[in-house]
Amino acid sequence: MNAHQDTLFPRTPRLDGLDPQAMRDTLRDYFHATCTRYEQLFEVLACDEAWTRKPISLRHPLIFYFGHTATFFVNKLLLAGLIDARIDPRMESMFAVGVDEMSWDDLNEANYDWPSVQAVRDYRNEVRRTVDRVIREAPLTLPIGWNHPWWSIVMGIEHERIHLETSSVLIRQSRLDFVRPHPAWAPCRDAGEPPANTLVAVPSGRTQLGKRRDDPLYGWDNEYETRAIDVTGFEAARQLTSNREFLEFVDDGGYRDDAWWDEEGRQWRDFRLQAGIDHPEFWVRRPDGWHLRLMLQEVAMPWNWPVETNCHEARAFCRWKAARLGRPVRLPTEDEWYRLYDVAGVAEIPADARASANLHLDHWASSCPVDRFAQGDFFDVAGNVWQWTETPIYPFEGFDVHPIYDDFSTPTFDARHNLMKGGSWISCGNEAIRASRYAFRRHFFQHAGFRYVISDAPASAPNVYYESDRQLSEYAEFHYGDEYYGVANFPRALAHMAIEAMGERPARHALDLGCATGRATFELARHFDRVTGVDFSARFINAGVQLAEQGVLRYTLVDEGELVSYRTRRLADLGLDGVRGKVDFVQGDACNLKSVLTGYDLILAANLIDRLYDPKAFLASVHARLNTGGLLLIASPYTWLEEHTRREDWLGGFKKDGESWTTLDGLREALAPGFRLLGAARDVPFVIRETRRKFQHTLSEVTIWEKLS
Repeated sequence: MNAHQDTLFPRTPRLDGLDPQAMRDTLRDYFHATCTRYEQLFEVLACDEAWTRKPISLRHPLIFYFGHTATFFVNKLLLAGLIDARIDPRMESMFAVGVDEMSWDDLNEANYDWPSVQAVRDYRNEVRRTVDRVIREAPLTLPIGWNHPWWSIVMGIEHERIHLETSSVLIRQSRLDFVRPHPAWAPCRDAGEPPANTLVAVPSGRTQLGKRRDDPLYGWDNEYETRAIDVTGFEAARQLTSNREFLEFVDDGGYRDDAWWDEEGRQWRDFRLQAGIDHPEFWVRRPDGWHLRLMLQEVAMPWNWPVETNCHEARAFCRWKAARLGRPVRLPTEDEWYRLYDVAGVAEIPADARASANLHLDHWASSCPVDRFAQGDFFDVAGNVWQWTETPIYPFEGFDVHPIYDDFSTPTFDARHNLMKGGSWISCGNEAIRASRYAFRRHFFQHAGFRYVISDAPASAPNVYYESDRQLSEYAEFHYGDEYYGVANFPRALAHMAIEAMGERPARHALDLGCATGRATFELARHFDRVTGVDFSARFINAGVQLAEQGVLRYTLVDEGELVSYRTRRLADLGLDGVRGKVDFVQGDACNLKSVLTGYDLILAANLIDRLYDPKAFLASVHARLNTGGLLLIASPYTWLEEHTRREDWLGGFKKDGESWTTLDGLREALAPGFRLLGAARDVPFVIRETRRKFQHTLSEVTIWEKLS
């Protein structure tokens, strides 16, 4: 038993209490316990290089994740209105984005000058004091629900618990001499041979996925709404697939036989074979036989522990197993895992006792034998390692993004991220509850293995290819769809105005700031050598990335009530296919952009200024990102709202010294030191389709400013 296990790591709390002070105390304890455990994880790093050397090429170095979770608190509390100022803008720009191999993640080491570890510790301590003060002093009414400002506090805590797990995987992928043993992270010492794996029948039945909006526990956006499904009976392996059982596949040449790999899996497998790797990520060949890399040490292979693979390896094993048995072996679907959970009688972990599963850090800092924790007729339905499923993550009907975190799930609704169920030994908080839904790219490694099933039923899942996010679909139509009521396409019109204004000026690099789904980014690339589109919303960015990579975007549009129509838009049809290689997309905060985003000949800020939480900060710094003589085009309908911008930070739209003060007045005042206005302001109309019979018609005022020397 680990030294730290005298006290249980706090469970995700109920948020429906009646006593505000008791809730403050609960969340304060939950917050500090989480921060302390997270920081304790990084105590295992043995040298400075361990902090700044990437464990794998697709991730940042560990110092990023040490700072990232603190920055997340600042960003979300700002958006929720619980704090009104940044703590360290430089760190909060550096540590904001870059955790899931998305095309807009900036993993170029040349763009980072990492601070010292002590500087990040000091920053974390200041964030910790700030969040503690918010919990002690901010107004609180109960219950805490989806739209409550305090939801952001719980969001930050649960986010750090996710990174407790994902960072432990990166530490496990680091060089062994970069880590050292730690009493709080002691592994299981029980190892041996596993019992034979057998099949158990799971009868047909109905199961329910998801959760209601009034559920008292915190949830991520993809968990909400419910889906009831009748599941056809199947057979499931009693145990998770062990290292011993997987060895048969390895010894049979499974990694070198194309028959067991689909096209995507073969591409990944070929990449591994070129590096001489024909075995699971954490297996190590030694002269005396197979060893297993744990988080902090290497041990002789525990054959009765679950094998840890990515989804491609798990699927290949199932195809191999199916050929040997002559039966339809595959991974379970998400629906089948929930049916298995119900039949096995698995319960949520108790608040005041250890889990009857290797879960929530209640036992060890590693996996354990596959026959240690019985759950009904099965073992490890929940706990030990995550279990890959055949199901790509998808939104339930009625899905909605959270207003302060719109990119938790939506970038993964791409048919490339498969769901994992059940949690691992380090899955804590929300990760450890039945309703949780986490997905990773199929080639990624986590503390994840698999259980196989036998079923004649197809492994089907709801269609995830057509974008059904209503706001995103409306913007996709706004950018790439039909023109309505004779009003020209707005982002195209702005791009043409900008290009015309450039005249003979250099046209090397342009920035489309607040690019949304990216039409102006592509249009500017007709003229500029390179165009970068930046938006705060990852789900908007993802549409631009998809178009740049594939040239096509599919989405649904609301026609009437529940009736929708389907749209397919292609860059080739817009004459933009030839510029796909000249654009890139980056997620970013216009008020706190990374320092690398500089040296532009044009910055286009379309319908952005009145949606910023600190427009004055943006205007005060934008000159540093433009080359001398470069142009800044600002377009906005000036619809100031306190839900986006505090009243005292509006640029205009109010009385000043008894006179009307417009946003254009505010722009002149803010930009006067470094810019001159070119020509007069112009109104440019745009139309956004909401339904087949409802449209927004708006005028955006456009001004063009030249940077002075």
